[in-house]
Amino acid sequence: MTDDGMHLNLFTMNSVEHVTVGSWRHPGDQSTRYSDREYWTEVARTAERGGFDGVFFADVRGIYDVYEDDRDPTIERAVQTPSNDPAYLVPAMAEVTDRLGFAITKSTSYTHPYQLAREFSTLDHVTDGRVAFNVVTSYLESAAANLGLDARMDHDERYDRAAEFMDVCYALWEDSWEDDAVVRDREGGRFSDPGKVHAIDHDGEHFAVPGPHGCEPSPQRTPVIYQAGSSDRGREFAARNAEAVFVSQPTPGQVTDYMADLRERAAEHGRDPDELLFFPGIVPIVGATEELAEAKAESYRDHVDVEGVLALLSGFVDMDLSELDPDQRIERIETEAIQGTVNAFAGGESEWTVREMAEFAGLGTTSPVVVGTPEQVADELAYWYEEVGVDGFNVKEAARPDTLSDFVDMVVPELRERGLLRERYEGDTLRETMLGRPRLHESHPGRRGD
Repeated sequence: MTDDGMHLNLFTMNSVEHVTVGSWRHPGDQSTRYSDREYWTEVARTAERGGFDGVFFADVRGIYDVYEDDRDPTIERAVQTPSNDPAYLVPAMAEVTDRLGFAITKSTSYTHPYQLAREFSTLDHVTDGRVAFNVVTSYLESAAANLGLDARMDHDERYDRAAEFMDVCYALWEDSWEDDAVVRDREGGRFSDPGKVHAIDHDGEHFAVPGPHGCEPSPQRTPVIYQAGSSDRGREFAARNAEAVFVSQPTPGQVTDYMADLRERAAEHGRDPDELLFFPGIVPIVGATEELAEAKAESYRDHVDVEGVLALLSGFVDMDLSELDPDQRIERIETEAIQGTVNAFAGGESEWTVREMAEFAGLGTTSPVVVGTPEQVADELAYWYEEVGVDGFNVKEAARPDTLSDFVDMVVPELRERGLLRERYEGDTLRETMLGRPRLHESHPGRRGD
């Protein structure tokens, strides 16, 4: 746990729907403005006013077409479709803020590390060091088909590729250009010193990248690395690479076990396990009184699109949930898609039926929903922060942008009054804000060069 107070991200998506399917129908909800630049600049200003570390953008390749073996339910109900690339929002949002960071989800499955390294270096430059890379692997068959492949890569192959992908990126970001390679010598006519710009000469199973990197070092060099691995391979990947981990487990006990496991694995990779930050998702629904908060929550639940939720979850778990009895219990399976969703609802402390899973997941999928007054919501966050030991939260939206504005206007002052949330930003870059240092930690493999 960090000692500078809890950290907050807004967890959102550049799409109509993200994790509360049907919310776009709620009166006053502005989800349909997802393609409006001014919507996102307003979100950025609000998040920075609330002291958020960043806006964390989810993303997905392809369309969910597992439910009923058909894409029509997803399209009709706007289940993360349509959606736009989140990276192109960042310059506009950065322009109206000074310290707010931006975590961008990108897949290692269907892009090339040399290209991605250039994109993130560019964004790190134009934001003055305020970007993070949420590393994912693509799990939808529809994504593979649209990118010209006969089938998606299997789970382990995706992680093999991702591991090598990150090694290439680290070499480009950290090792290719020395700190003083750029000299800007007008009189001598030398902008950069060629002797301090190095090839990386990577020749691996998936990539051959001689280098050097095409960009000079950006403020952070390597963006802050987020990951959310939940399968065994995913946890190994997160333990080796992540600086911050998005936790998908819905109960305190599951979160505690997950954090202990990741820290143990990180130590086995030669890392300082205390350098990892953990962020569970949480859905805050806040009102001036308990009655107003409960009424608001009930209104949100009334607008949940259950079939849309099942279409989303079917894609998450790679199983057509329309074929199951609503009262059938979810069994623990190994999935080629998102193992964390299966783990959240199968076994452990909870055993859920299909119906219970759909009802729970209607607001925020696998994350707990906290309903109450500002004091009650702050109490719950304080419990997770002080007793469970998480470092902060990815705030999920029940309504857009009301979830964010309600939280900033009502809960943030309460957290600050208790000394749980900073009054002002301390660092200039996102890594300084979150982790209190300008570069990757010395124990991180990206710094060690292994």
